[in-house]
Formats: sequence, structure tokens, C-alpha cells
Amino acid sequence: MHNVVHLDNLNKVFKLKTGSFFKRSEREIQAVSNISLDIPKGQSIAFIGPNGAGKSTTIKMLTGILHPSSGQASVLGLTPWKQRDKLAYKIGVVFGQRSQLWYHLPPGDTFELLAQIYNLKKNDYQKRRDMLIERFGLSSFLDIPVRRLSLGQRMRAEVAASLLHAPEIVFLDEPTIGLDVIARQELRDLIRQWNQEEGLTVFLTSHDAGDIENVARRVIVINHGQIVLDDKVSQMRRQYLASKVLAVKFHEPPLSPAISGISILKSSQYTLKLEVDTNIIPIEQVVNEVLKLGPVADITIENPPLEKVIAHIYAQGNKLAPDRNDNET
Repeated sequence: MHNVVHLDNLNKVFKLKTGSFFKRSEREIQAVSNISLDIPKGQSIAFIGPNGAGKSTTIKMLTGILHPSSGQASVLGLTPWKQRDKLAYKIGVVFGQRSQLWYHLPPGDTFELLAQIYNLKKNDYQKRRDMLIERFGLSSFLDIPVRRLSLGQRMRAEVAASLLHAPEIVFLDEPTIGLDVIARQELRDLIRQWNQEEGLTVFLTSHDAGDIENVARRVIVINHGQIVLDDKVSQMRRQYLASKVLAVKFHEPPLSPAISGISILKSSQYTLKLEVDTNIIPIEQVVNEVLKLGPVADITIENPPLEKVIAHIYAQGNKLAPDRNDNET
């Protein structure tokens, strides 16, 4: 299977100068340490870790923004920091907190500008633009300036813009940050659909466990610049995402829950917050039992914070070798 990304002992060291004007000192910070991995064509991976773990630094090296201190990397057979201009025509990049759309222009005008930047043939561009508009549901706001769009609308347009030139791999850095629940799920569905139907390779970073569960098939956890876990998301789900958080509001004070496999995180006169171990009891069964406690006004089911999942991984000290020959690509 063809690998679109190959890393071999990739390192990045930043030199930080500290002290006063008259007495300066320099120290080194190892942002990325000896990372080696391969990503096959068409695979969707989640590259996750705490803040400062080295995620963004790695993406910036893979997209040619940063030069490594040592080691090798290739993306689609190109060395990113040496062949950045050529690579730009083959990759898509979305940074959740940095827009590629022109703020005062409608998305449709940005698409026209990008077509010129990427030297797209008119017929090919129009066909792909129309297909992206339909698939991402952009027609209702295509002519509205970006500054007037909701965050969910803007992010759909951002991802569509990154796919306009038909890249072979897309790098998504926190694409759902700040989105509401509905907009977040809509964007996840679109990315997953594009990966499955178009064979697009997806390299995702996120602090949201839901992004990982819904978009990726493989998860790579990085900490202090080193890979500490490389496994299937399905395996991670069984081992580390079995816990769910159930938040319930009642119209009147509920009965006390007596359900095996749950722990009460918070309890007040009209609310309950429960942690559910789905290895012991299915979440559907817990919801049915909770509905018997009293008249429910609202109920939400959430994943545990990703930081908690990652802390669990570190605590267990797992270092699993990547399984690159499986069918979950």
C-alpha cells in the first residue's frame, strides 16, 4: 500500500533566548523527538496529545512551514521544506483558528481567487466547485461576506476551499474548535464521507474525543514530542473511551439512582451528572433507568474530556506498535 506520509527520526529543536539585555542565555526545547511513522493512502488518522506535545510543530514540518533539526520526511514523495511550492498543489490545510477565506469577501469570490492561484482549468474548476457547494451545503450563503457567516458556515466553507484543487491529503488542525454540537457533527460527517467515498487521506489534530471517534480510524498519541501510542481508534475506544458522561435535568427532584456501572459526579435538587462505564452497562440501558427517576427536562451524553483519556493512556504506559497492514484505512 502506497504511503503518502513517511517520517524517519524526525526532530525539531527550538532555541530559546532568555535573560536581560546585558546577560543573555540560550536553552534548547525539544518540540519533536525522533518521530517515525508511515501513513498509507486513504487512511484517516487522529494525531493527538496535550498542549505543547508537538502536534502543530509536526504539521508545520509536514506542510513545509518549518524545517526540522534532523531526520527525514516525505509527503506524497516530496520533501516538504525543500519542495513546498510543488507540495502546495497536492495538499489541503485547514487551521481552525486561522482562516484562508478573505474576511470581507463571500466564499464564492474566494473560490474564484483560489482557482487562479492553483491554475485550475475553468471547466474542471467549475465542475468541482459546484460539486463541493452541493456536498457541503454552501449555496445559501455562497454570496454572503465571510464576516457575516456563523462559525459553522465558515468552517464548512474553509474545508470546501481546502479541497477545491483536489488535494490527495488534507491536514486539519482543530477544525471543529468553537462549533456548536450540530455544526460540529455536520462537519465531522462531511470529512468522514469525503475520506470514505473519495479516498482522501486525512491527518487530523483535535482536543475533542468526538472528532477522533467520528472521523479517524487510527490514532497516534504524542507527548513531549514522542509517540506514546499508535493504534486503531476502535481499540482505543474499547480501552479508553468506554466511559461516558450523562448530564440530566429534571422538572422535579428525582429519585436516587441505584444503577450498577455508574458513579455520580454531581447531584443537586434538579440535576444529575453521571459517569457510565459502558463495559459494565450499555448507555441505552442507563438512559432508560434514568427516565424512571422522574420527569426529564433535558439530557445530554458526552465523551470524557480528551485530556482525561490521554492521562489514562500515560498512566497505563502503553506503547503499542502501529498496525499498518489492517483493513481500517
